[in-house]
Amino acid sequence: MRKDFLGGGNLRPPASRGRTACSTRPRISGRARLVKTTAVMETYLSESESLSSTRSVLAIILGGGAGTRLYPLTKQRAKPAVPIGGAYRLIDVPMSNCINSGISKIYILTQFNSTSLNRHLTRAYNFGNGIRFGGDGFVEILAATQTPSPGGKDWFQGTADAVRRYAWLLESIRIRQVEDIVILSGDHLYRMDYMKFVQRHREANADITVAALPCDEKRASDFGLMRINGRGRIEAFAEKPEGDALKAMKVDTTILGLNKREAAEKPYIASMGIYVFKKDTLLQLLNETLPNANDFGSEIIPAAAENMKVQAYLFNDYWEDIGTMKSFFEANLALAQHPPMFEFYDALHPIYTSPRFLPPAKVQNCKVSDAIVSHGAHLEDCVVENAIIGLRSRIGKGVKIIDAMIMGADYYENEETRAGLLKEGKIPIGIGDNTVVQNAICDKNCRVGKNCAIVNSAGVEEANHEDEGIYIRSGIVTVLANA
Repeated sequence: MRKDFLGGGNLRPPASRGRTACSTRPRISGRARLVKTTAVMETYLSESESLSSTRSVLAIILGGGAGTRLYPLTKQRAKPAVPIGGAYRLIDVPMSNCINSGISKIYILTQFNSTSLNRHLTRAYNFGNGIRFGGDGFVEILAATQTPSPGGKDWFQGTADAVRRYAWLLESIRIRQVEDIVILSGDHLYRMDYMKFVQRHREANADITVAALPCDEKRASDFGLMRINGRGRIEAFAEKPEGDALKAMKVDTTILGLNKREAAEKPYIASMGIYVFKKDTLLQLLNETLPNANDFGSEIIPAAAENMKVQAYLFNDYWEDIGTMKSFFEANLALAQHPPMFEFYDALHPIYTSPRFLPPAKVQNCKVSDAIVSHGAHLEDCVVENAIIGLRSRIGKGVKIIDAMIMGADYYENEETRAGLLKEGKIPIGIGDNTVVQNAICDKNCRVGKNCAIVNSAGVEEANHEDEGIYIRSGIVTVLANA
């Protein structure tokens, strides 16, 4: 898989092909030779211009805060490192979108529990000598640092402040070619061509462009909304408005490209938290105009819209913010639906992850419906319905897994080790025989014994039993990692 984007892609100029054509003497007219040569040159120029365009773009992926809304999944890992879809991490989504868009200069800003995130990024996205991207591509992790302030030494205070702390990097000679900077979040699920986003930003000659999601009235009050004029320029913002304030944010979404029927169904546009800045504009806002603003969505963008050209860019496709336990759980189970609203596999635009070289899943005498079973998993005489089964999962006989997510394990326990643990009265990694897991998440390397029931039968919404390895949030039971 990794070879597809590290070693693939033939960007070699066709000069040698042109010389070969000229050295032969085909029996065609001079005019025909000229037409053929021109066609080759047009193709070459198109490739060259495309490569030059992507070289002038840099992406910054924000690793997010402490991830309290996803706790306990973020107890020992950063939010972008949380597993999703059986074999991936949240960070794989923006990283793969960058690679598929041809963007090869990428910074990732992290602050909390970043060890596993750093390990995953190093294994999955080492660009080597950057041959495919012309030799100047890089993926670098920028850890949080304390810097002096009037009140003492502070850590990152928000999304904008995190970028401000590393603004000196954006002015370095190393990225002198960069004209535009894409700001991305590490906890969204979607597939997007960022270069189309950047191209629209450049065509509009905007200072800032905000990715906008059209939505209906039912969902609109869950988001920060924007109001635009007839040219797509953003004029007003409202954070999760309701009632009359919500109605005041209605816009004609045909301006952004929706047809009349879709525009009638979705008369609101929500900010996706994805932005393109002109590099000079970003540095000016962070360092001069708004040096005390800490957040892009609530401070930088609304203030900039007052006297700068801030445009909206329509993204009318699947997008989900999976920053809460409920949205994370529902988005994962939705991946197992048929057909799914989002699919990790796409031949032209795949979602990449760390290569693990695991054997195929082994499924023996099981009933499996609407489920994703990841490689390296072993299932025997069990029932799996509407579930995600992660890497190296071990599911015993008689087990029922319904509306659940089993994240799997980071390593295998061989049969000898498992037998030894059972003999000592201990529990091996995996789900023991005759256990029921429903409406629950079993985090990595958890050990669930035989004849257990991981079911919220009492309908408890919130409960903290970390000392027992259990946490309930939004009604979803989570068995903690390594419990």
